[in-house]
Amino acid sequence: MQPADRPGWGQSVSNSGVLIVREDTAIKGEIRNCRQLEVYGYVEGDIAAGNVLVHQGGRCYGNIKSESAEIHGDMQGDVVVKNLISIRSSGSVSGNVRYGKLALEQGGNLSAEVRNVPPSLSGDLDLAVSRGKSVRITQQDLTALDPDDTAQNLTFTISNARNGFITLAGARTPITRFTQADLANGKVSFTHDGTNTQAASFDVFVADRSGATSGAAQTVKVHVSG
Repeated sequence: MQPADRPGWGQSVSNSGVLIVREDTAIKGEIRNCRQLEVYGYVEGDIAAGNVLVHQGGRCYGNIKSESAEIHGDMQGDVVVKNLISIRSSGSVSGNVRYGKLALEQGGNLSAEVRNVPPSLSGDLDLAVSRGKSVRITQQDLTALDPDDTAQNLTFTISNARNGFITLAGARTPITRFTQADLANGKVSFTHDGTNTQAASFDVFVADRSGATSGAAQTVKVHVSG
């Protein structure tokens, strides 16, 4: 199996060639020579596996090739299943889909229409900063997952900043918006306001070019030392 670019956390691989992507896991990159891929979380990229099982709530996007597939969650992209693709009642498959055999439960969806995928927030949403200082926000701390928008077209909006503020490219002027590209280029920082506090925070959501969002804002916690 080729290494994947992971903005997160905890993939589980056994010696038998089984890759399990947990609910709190996001993998972006290439997966090869996998006997079975089970997706509870998020996978995006070029994927080749003997069998693909996408559980309810799981999301699998990209160029996907497998011998067989069972879909309870969401799959989209250029999909080739040599034998049977089974789309269960909670499952949805869309894009350029080719298969040997199809089993479609009532409620399941198979479509050639490529739908916009709303972005979602990922990362540990947790920072540490020295009192009165700044810390760079990395993609491990905060990132957006979206298979059909570029980094320039993913915009984060900040609100309810407590005991500090977000700055861009080393400036000390507070901002309320930045892009995924800014994050990837190391331009985004959190600056503590110097008050005698042990905690700070800010709320954030992300939107794509079409206006679809990650939903209600989530809180990034900031631990203050010194």
